Amino acid sequence: MDLNGVGAIVTGGASGLGGATARFLAAGGAKVTIFDLNEEVGQATAQEIGGIFAKVNVADEASVTAGLDAAEQAHGVGRILVNCAGIAPAIKTVGRENKPHPLDAYRKAIEVNLIGTFTAISLFAARLAAAEAIGEERGVIINTASVAAYDGQIGQAAYSSSKGGVVGMTLPVARDLAQHRIRVMTIAPGIFLTPMLMGLPQAAQDSLGTQVPHPARLGRPEEYAQLVGSIIANPMLNGEVIRLDGAIRMPPK
Repeated sequence: MDLNGVGAIVTGGASGLGGATARFLAAGGAKVTIFDLNEEVGQATAQEIGGIFAKVNVADEASVTAGLDAAEQAHGVGRILVNCAGIAPAIKTVGRENKPHPLDAYRKAIEVNLIGTFTAISLFAARLAAAEAIGEERGVIINTASVAAYDGQIGQAAYSSSKGGVVGMTLPVARDLAQHRIRVMTIAPGIFLTPMLMGLPQAAQDSLGTQVPHPARLGRPEEYAQLVGSIIANPMLNGEVIRLDGAIRMPPK
């Protein structure tokens, strides 16, 4: 699919992987709508790339619907959806003083990372299914999982569960949407230089980078965005999860 003039939505698009993706898509000529809760950064990024911003909580169906309404009003029906919104809690199943993992924290990770991803997919796809096809397809949906879906570390029970769910839904959702000519893919990034890691000292960043076999460094958000572009461009990529991780397999901690 040619990006030029196409409506695209990036959840979590204010910064990090989503911000890099929003910039990449806009540079290719797409009309980008950023969904995020960080209004200040989201507005700034949207202004920078010539797109629009919608304050959206992906865990809330009404909020996603309102965001899709705003995107469609500004750019027409969306053809590309990239789901980058997510949270990464770090809580052990049994913590200090033998306290169990708070269920509200576990539930929130599932609601944002898994249910939020599916909510965006289903509401987006329902609109796109009614649109005219462009060549042999109508559009592309790309989700963000994590290598934690496969080798989650200590304290990642909630996070790994939520990302494992995103991995698990990829094929069945791709099969569901095949009749509408909508492709569905998922990227599972390894250790990337996102705003969360940028807050660590340089020595800590370098130490994390050396865990990656090759290249022995943290991934760059632009490299995630580059893979998004490759997926959009290749019509045979469908129903699969791609690890983008420099061959790392995460240790227990």
